[in-house]
Amino acid sequence: MGVFRLSTNYSFPMIKKILINLGRPIYKLLLLSFIFIKKIIVGVLNWINQNINNYKNKINLLKNKKQNLLNKLKKNLINNKNQYLILVNKIKTKFSLINKFNKRTNFIHNKIIFVSKKKSTPILPLNKGGANKYIRYYLIFSILMILGSLICLWFYWTILQDLPNVNEIYNPPKLSTKIYDRNGVLLYTFYKDENRSWVELSKIPKIMIEATLAIEDKDFFTHRGISIKGIFVALWHNIKNTNTNRWRGGSTITQQLVKNVFLSGEKTWKRKITELVLAIMVEHKLSKNEILERYFNQVAYGGETYGVEAASEKYFGKRIEDINLGQATFLAGLPAAPSSYLPNGQGLTLAYQRQAQVVEQMLVAGFIDNKTADKIVDNKIEIIKEDRSIKAPHFVFFVKDYLEERLGFENIERRGLSIYTTLDIETQKMAQNIVTEEVAKVARLRIGNGAAIITNAKNGDILAMVGSKDYWSSEIDGKFNITTTQRQPGSSIKPINYLLGLERGKSLGSIIDDSPITYQIRGQKPYSPQNYNGKSLGKVTLKTALASSLNIPSVKLLNENGVENMIDLAQKMGITTWNDRNRFGLSLALGAGEVKMTELVQAYSTFSQLGEMVKINPILKIYNYLGENVYEKYIEKEKVTEPKYAYLINTILSDDMARAPIFGLNSKLKIKGKTVAVKTGTTNSLKDNWCIGWTPEVMVAAWVGNNDNTSMSWVASGISGATPIWNRIMREMLPESLPDVTWSVPEGIYRSFSCGHEGLFTDGREKGMVCPPTVTPTPKI
Repeated sequence: MGVFRLSTNYSFPMIKKILINLGRPIYKLLLLSFIFIKKIIVGVLNWINQNINNYKNKINLLKNKKQNLLNKLKKNLINNKNQYLILVNKIKTKFSLINKFNKRTNFIHNKIIFVSKKKSTPILPLNKGGANKYIRYYLIFSILMILGSLICLWFYWTILQDLPNVNEIYNPPKLSTKIYDRNGVLLYTFYKDENRSWVELSKIPKIMIEATLAIEDKDFFTHRGISIKGIFVALWHNIKNTNTNRWRGGSTITQQLVKNVFLSGEKTWKRKITELVLAIMVEHKLSKNEILERYFNQVAYGGETYGVEAASEKYFGKRIEDINLGQATFLAGLPAAPSSYLPNGQGLTLAYQRQAQVVEQMLVAGFIDNKTADKIVDNKIEIIKEDRSIKAPHFVFFVKDYLEERLGFENIERRGLSIYTTLDIETQKMAQNIVTEEVAKVARLRIGNGAAIITNAKNGDILAMVGSKDYWSSEIDGKFNITTTQRQPGSSIKPINYLLGLERGKSLGSIIDDSPITYQIRGQKPYSPQNYNGKSLGKVTLKTALASSLNIPSVKLLNENGVENMIDLAQKMGITTWNDRNRFGLSLALGAGEVKMTELVQAYSTFSQLGEMVKINPILKIYNYLGENVYEKYIEKEKVTEPKYAYLINTILSDDMARAPIFGLNSKLKIKGKTVAVKTGTTNSLKDNWCIGWTPEVMVAAWVGNNDNTSMSWVASGISGATPIWNRIMREMLPESLPDVTWSVPEGIYRSFSCGHEGLFTDGREKGMVCPPTVTPTPKI
């Protein structure tokens, strides 16, 4: 086991204090024992003093013998000098021991005289029988001291040697993390094994403290960690009961705190002694109020509920500071047997019985009167049915990942954080209902799922995130979050390509030939893009090509712009999924590169904010368990392009007349009385259908499709699929009562007549244009 050593955590004064508190009678007994043994030792020394003369006489005889021998040797060996010297040396060596003994005897003799002078009479009788009597007492006491020493060694070896570091009492326990919406509505509580929320003692009502002291520890403010009376009562009970499951602890509040922090729940003598020692040490470390605060935050209140705050929220649906007297008496009774008193079924009946005991003890302690006691017992408190349902589940787990990956918060289930998010729960409910209802309407088109995101376009706040039509549906794997999944965007990606064209010198009036073409690419099959309806319009302006979402002009424009350049621009706008550049070719213009909805929303904030990309953000602020602010939201912006180019894209995508040839007038892409830019997208394989639109203040994106990547019906389109979801959400976000908010015309934009009508241009780019033939709008059906 190694050499005995006492940890520096336990100084002599602390050990002395432990011994004193373990039992003052035992301490006094030890002091009397030390006085008794001192008297015995002094008596023995006096007895030795009476016999010292005998030793002196023997010494004198030895001296005489020495001298006689020397004289004899001198006479007999006078003629043999060498032999004489040898013998003399031997004799001197022999009698040197006698000299040493003589000196030691004189020293002891002087000491005895000194001690004897301090007493008027001998402490021990000088007769032989008296000496034997006290020697017998001395032997008996020596045996007792040896046994006591062995007990002390056992105490050190088994208790102090393995004692936990008492300074761990300062460490915070495992604490639950709570996720709130922007208005303080609880969305979900993350915890692992123990659901606990820290609350300061000042916020725990007096009635809760009094109820707990009355039933658990009446003498809390007077004892020093342990109660001798309580220990002996529990000891006597345990001696009479051999069944350890029925043993009592006789524990004070300090001992219960120690048990919860340091020890297991086993019922053994060793654990109990360790608990007593630690309780005394904790009282030495913490004040009474600090012990109470830790007690109320540590102890179990049933199931996975730990701490009085979590218990109040679970059983009554309110903060602990808001409970009434009846609820306080109910909670105070639970820690004695949290599993037995768990408020469900038979446990609830036992909990009510325990509450009556608490009320009785409060009455005895004088905390309440008879009338109040009767009122509490007669009026059963109501235990609410706990609502463990998660609100906005896709968003909540998105926040958890965001905290860990972006902000570096680890193990949030144990850190006791209060996280206030950007989500608005009412907006979330609205969006969820719309997605669920609209997907049901198009189920005949083999559309099984839908998703949507709403953000504040100015600061990136996520106001709603709907990851599927039903989070709890196993049929569609509803827990899978579409908004954070890589899906092909189809034509909804085209604005990035057209923005690049404007940056590289194109204008809204630039002509692009919407005629069939085949690209011969070495090592690949010939690529022949086609428009959605299979028709071509011939020469069209850039504005018409984008507004009508024509495929052939888009591919031709990308061929001019360069695939690498489009990838570069997309990454500047916040798209991170196009890292493997070798995968992409001209089909990237039509959405062949997968994106996440969260990143597409972020990218298109570049248009909404006239050239500045605003990163999406789900967090407003974060507090630790002490209420200290550890994170505050800040807006992340990055300039991507000139405001004039973003403005031109907005004018194209908000022009209902410009998209009329393909989508018709007054389609669901138009929000009455509002200026809204919008773009749809459908993949060639009919697996994904998108609609994303924005104003200077709001961004809304919607998607429909199937989680298993099966294709939708061929009649599904941007208008019939995701657009109805987008339209309803946008109308909710932009009610008719609000004024229309549009973009201010930035520098570098001016109006000019070209091809018979007025248009927007930059830097004189309308000059030298070739006007396309007039296109007749397709009437709305």
